[in-house]
Amino acid sequence: MKVSQITAVTKPKGRRYLYHFTRVRNLPVIAHFDALLSSQHIYPSAAHERRIMQQEVVHEGQTIILNAHLRIPDSMIDPSTTQEQFRASIDRHVFFWPTLRDCLKMLDTYARREPGEGFAVLKCDAQSLLLDHYDSARLSKYDSGSSPRYPNNCTYKKSQDMFLPVDSFQEINKHLVPTKASEIKEVLIEGKVSHLSKYVEEVYADDVQRVPERWRELTQPLQDLRVMDRNGTNNPS
Repeated sequence: MKVSQITAVTKPKGRRYLYHFTRVRNLPVIAHFDALLSSQHIYPSAAHERRIMQQEVVHEGQTIILNAHLRIPDSMIDPSTTQEQFRASIDRHVFFWPTLRDCLKMLDTYARREPGEGFAVLKCDAQSLLLDHYDSARLSKYDSGSSPRYPNNCTYKKSQDMFLPVDSFQEINKHLVPTKASEIKEVLIEGKVSHLSKYVEEVYADDVQRVPERWRELTQPLQDLRVMDRNGTNNPS
């Protein structure tokens, strides 16, 4: 069952990798721990609090930049939960985009919002990462942390029920969760992704020289991702 479900998630062309978006400034910390850590893992004392701007925190002697929480209208939160509970559920996870196109949309959003910041994308093998983190893997049909432009037009409410355990994929048929690979908008790993170098196949960065030595040979200019997108490489068929 485990292998068949992961195969169903990753088999379509363009969904064989998971893309993690981060700041170039965070790469040394990620390389130091060889892990991606959830913000709750890094900064548990701030659980439930909304970060209204990016925040610099220290974890085990290492400085990490945490992104701000976008403001989500109360009307978008399901009555079964609260804003604080939903933020806590987001902060418990590490996020990946299952398609290059969705990753680039986030990159473009942050590039416009923070023109002076440097960004990077880690391209990871989806099948092996999901297999090793099977019990903590979740799938979302929607961009869980987004703030919709027209919330009144949305057909769903945000809650922890958005996050479908991968072992329930194609076993549960509800509007709120993905029922086929093409509906998966996000892949989440609860807690942390350990032994990250095992999965990283390529690193894309604004400034290649700022990439840690352990991944330097895997690094390409960030602009190459846009070329891949224009050529239709690693996008859903």
